[in-house]
Amino acid sequence: MQTELSKELGVEHAIFGFTPFPAVAAAISRAGGFGVLGAVRYTAPTDLERDLNWIEANVGGVPYGLDVVMPAQKVEGVSEADVEAMIPEGHRQFVRDTLAKYGVPELDEGEASGWRITGWMEQVARGQLDVAFGYPIKLLANALGSPPADVVRRAHEKGVLVAALAGSARHARKHAEAGIDIVVAQGYEAGGHTGEIASMVLTPEVVDAVGPLPVLAAGGIGSGQQVAAALSLGAQGVWLGSVWLTVTEADMHSPAVTRKLLAAGSGDTVRSRALTGKPARQLRTEWTDAWDDPAGPGTLPMPLQGLLVADAVSRIQKYEVEPLLGTPVGQIVGRMTSERSVQEVFDDLTRGFERAVDRINRIAGRGEQA
Repeated sequence: MQTELSKELGVEHAIFGFTPFPAVAAAISRAGGFGVLGAVRYTAPTDLERDLNWIEANVGGVPYGLDVVMPAQKVEGVSEADVEAMIPEGHRQFVRDTLAKYGVPELDEGEASGWRITGWMEQVARGQLDVAFGYPIKLLANALGSPPADVVRRAHEKGVLVAALAGSARHARKHAEAGIDIVVAQGYEAGGHTGEIASMVLTPEVVDAVGPLPVLAAGGIGSGQQVAAALSLGAQGVWLGSVWLTVTEADMHSPAVTRKLLAAGSGDTVRSRALTGKPARQLRTEWTDAWDDPAGPGTLPMPLQGLLVADAVSRIQKYEVEPLLGTPVGQIVGRMTSERSVQEVFDDLTRGFERAVDRINRIAGRGEQA
């Protein structure tokens, strides 16, 4: 499964795997793909440095990358405390009432929230980059689109390719104008923040909009047949995230979440603003239902919503309150029915890809050459 892009990056398969788990990122790269570590949860540069050191020691010298979340436009002089002060008391009370309804215990005295998305803040993301550029990363991806121009320049000066996610051809063209090297066309089916256009429509639209820039297809992909379909649509690779959540190398810290993922069907996700304030596909739970209920206060814009629910999500996760317990995941969750190693996932992807290519060759009357 090689393309011009995978050859440029020196990887065997044009499979890019996004994951918050260092062990999974390293295993993806060792299996012949390109592991990309998500940095949004690293609020302390020392924690990111620790995990990048671990990847360096365990990746076997093959390439990997980093994914950050930072806005294209800089906001001066705004601290996390300033932002938290903007959260209405009514929304705080709604969180308290919802947790009380389900009997969710408090965190222990002095225990800090373990789930706090502050990586969206410019100073946090830049601190992550200060660390990351000290390592031989080959790709910097930004989940919020094109990073600031100086970040793109800095990456290029270090020989690092820059990728940006796009949910429409219009977004993709803006990325191309900003000097991005790779566009990730993320379809409606994808887990996490995603737009409203399905992958089958979005991928060729983006390919046509930004050619000859390479495009990675994302959203709803979890089989070799789908990889073959993405490449036939003009993509130079695929960007997979959800499928790694149930691999044996993943450190989910919650057997209950894993059980829910393995039991979920493709219709058991919802695009909800409950987690961050932007539409993000995740498991549908009574927590998402509460926030999406018209009778409730409604969600706040990003980043207020993420800060508002940080402690609540930590409590739900710590005590595994199953009715409220969820995680970002795409519609491909319906195929995630067993725990497998990263290598087993790759074996399945490559076998499925070969079968799909053989099938197309037969349809095209090239069976003998296949």
